[in-house]
Amino acid sequence: MPKGVFNVPKPWNEPVLSYAPGTKERADLQSALKEAKSTLADIPMYIGGDEVRTGNKIAIHPPHEIACTLGHYHYGDKGHVEQAINAALGAKTAWANLAWEHRASIFLKAAELIAGPYRQKINAATMLCQSKNPFQAEIDAACEFIDFLRFNVFYMTNIYKEQPESAPGIWNRLEYRPLEGFVFAITPFNFTSIAGNLPSAPALMGNTVVWKPAPTQIYSAKVIMDVFKAAGLPDGVINLVYTDGPDAGDVVFSHPDFAGLHFTGSTAVFQHLWKTIGENIGKYKTYPRIVGETGGKDFIMAHHSADAKALATAITRGSFEFQGQKCSAASRAYVPASLWEEVKGYLLEDLATIKMGNPEDFSNFFNAVIDEKAFDKIAHFIELARKDEMNEIIAGGKYDKTKGYFIEPTVVLTRDPQSVTMCEEIFGPVMTIYLYNDNNFEETLELVNQTSPYALTGAIISQDRYAIELATKKLDQAAGNFYINDKPTGAVVGQQPFGGARASGTNDKAGSVLNLLRWVSPRNIKETFVPPEDYRYPFLGA
Repeated sequence: MPKGVFNVPKPWNEPVLSYAPGTKERADLQSALKEAKSTLADIPMYIGGDEVRTGNKIAIHPPHEIACTLGHYHYGDKGHVEQAINAALGAKTAWANLAWEHRASIFLKAAELIAGPYRQKINAATMLCQSKNPFQAEIDAACEFIDFLRFNVFYMTNIYKEQPESAPGIWNRLEYRPLEGFVFAITPFNFTSIAGNLPSAPALMGNTVVWKPAPTQIYSAKVIMDVFKAAGLPDGVINLVYTDGPDAGDVVFSHPDFAGLHFTGSTAVFQHLWKTIGENIGKYKTYPRIVGETGGKDFIMAHHSADAKALATAITRGSFEFQGQKCSAASRAYVPASLWEEVKGYLLEDLATIKMGNPEDFSNFFNAVIDEKAFDKIAHFIELARKDEMNEIIAGGKYDKTKGYFIEPTVVLTRDPQSVTMCEEIFGPVMTIYLYNDNNFEETLELVNQTSPYALTGAIISQDRYAIELATKKLDQAAGNFYINDKPTGAVVGQQPFGGARASGTNDKAGSVLNLLRWVSPRNIKETFVPPEDYRYPFLGA
């Protein structure tokens, strides 16, 4: 068998294509969109080597065009979850024993497939089923997913290289074993890249996985599985099931071989799962790893020295890209009173130019929210804001679900820093702004820190370095990703490892070596070359 100390290709961030008029990528994406809409997809579950079709078919509709049917997926039950666990456990030994360079090759090939022949297919699927404009789809489904795959392979090799020192006559070494059992990955609707990373990161480290995606992301999840299969991922390593969440949880969290949870979703669900795992802790062979990224009530804090135009742009982009459906999206801002009129002018000018509609029309910056449940929740928050005498809706505030789930970019100006939309996670296109006295900057930093239980992302906008330093120190626990003079979104793999603490999750930093370390169980091996043959130590001498 060939042996060697192998160096993987140095990772790089996938360049973001422009999709400008006249470009090849624009024409290719439009063609992929047309092809996807002309085909009625029939999406099975993937369990072991089988494509499982139950006949219990659920229709998939674009959020922006609910009269259109993209296809159907086959809904499963508890029995399918059990089958998926058995398939994962059955594939475990061979996968764990496969030389690491072959695991690396599979996921590096997957990255190249997405960068090449699958790029527009996965972008088109994301645009259609998650209502993302071309740029949002490109930075997510293509570029970030590619980056996860390339950088994770590189981080894996760095982990394996991390070895202990050895004293003379001794050789100490660490081996990084996969966890004992299977990993359960639960993925959200909003990022195709996250849906791909949560099952593939543990798999890269030698684990086998049961993967349950959000129902509104299944159309894109099918493309992810197509890519993994085309890259040569063996059967049973990642098993994709579509079931009711509680049904899946009943099976997974009662199984003795449950070894880890990789989760992105709501705080309430994550806390419930953690509690369930704790209640079942005596059932498991090992203490399960629990990794979760949950909610956010992300902030923009402005100092009176801030550039008004930069602040307005940070609010527009940070709050309203992908309809505010990013866990990192800004949804509260603190603006000094002296700057407000200038900022307001720029902000309203920006919002007046934003077009809302179908993402297939590339002139639309803004599209639909994900489904009717989200639409109703966001609309409810807008109405709460409207009824509050301390608030004024200065932009947007309208919504309609006749043809799709469309909600206007909405800006609420409040005189109450504890108002509902200032404090609660909305996960939609609603930004609430509180004006503070310029002289109360430090007190307002305390307000930012104490208002929300979350600690995911935040930003300081200022040209005063003393103010920037003060904000950075005062808000050191308020955000796991903190931005200076930028919007609080758009973390790039390999540059800004992403995650937050408090109610925002376990801060295990997806897209970094920290995350991959959670999916291994190290074993230290000490070898003594010439072992002693006498129990007596020198101090026992006469």
